[in-house]
Amino acid sequence: MRRTAIASLLAATTALTLAFTMPSRAAEDAVVIPAPALDAAPASGIQTAVIAGGCFWGVQGVFQHTAGVVNAVSGYAGGTKATADYQTVSSGRTGHAESVEIKYDPKKISYGKILQIYFSVVHDPTQLNRQGPDVGPQYRSAIFTTSDEQKKVAEAYIAQLNSAKVFNKPIVSKIGALEAFYPAEAYHQDYLTLHPNQPYIAYNDIPKVENLKKLFADNYIEKPTLVNASKATN
Repeated sequence: MRRTAIASLLAATTALTLAFTMPSRAAEDAVVIPAPALDAAPASGIQTAVIAGGCFWGVQGVFQHTAGVVNAVSGYAGGTKATADYQTVSSGRTGHAESVEIKYDPKKISYGKILQIYFSVVHDPTQLNRQGPDVGPQYRSAIFTTSDEQKKVAEAYIAQLNSAKVFNKPIVSKIGALEAFYPAEAYHQDYLTLHPNQPYIAYNDIPKVENLKKLFADNYIEKPTLVNASKATN
């Protein structure tokens, strides 16, 4: 699991050794999917989307390279404030999912397009309570909606994709109203950009950014929108 590499220098050293033997491609490829037939109505002002799709490092990294995203913060959703810390969430017993809060400009990217990227390149929405090498409900696929409109768009899109059978198995992503989002610890923010050669990132997450560039070229930006950079300018 990821926390092993973080917990000790020994694990990190072992991971660097493994980097030379790992395949150059991630275990899971992106899936080309249609755009949502139903999307959110045009709106003014910065909007918020909160999604969970496995390790938040990769989810955040993809959306930091997505045009129209003002900020993407790794954190926790689905549980209480008292348990919103990495060590406790990693137990899998808090109700939290590793999530990313996306602030976006609806004039530049729609909620539906965010979901299309989420289902296509961010993760495999057919995996239940896991994502790739990470296992547990904290790595589940989930959409935390902030409005009835988001709920309708997400439900309609999942139904559309299941009906079209674009995946080999049904989508298991859960949709629920967002009660609260809690930002993760500082060392988790901008992790993909700060540690591109870390074996977990190189194997599992860098290919997601590459797939974003390939499949969503019009939505891709080379320079990531970083959390730390945003804080520095405020």
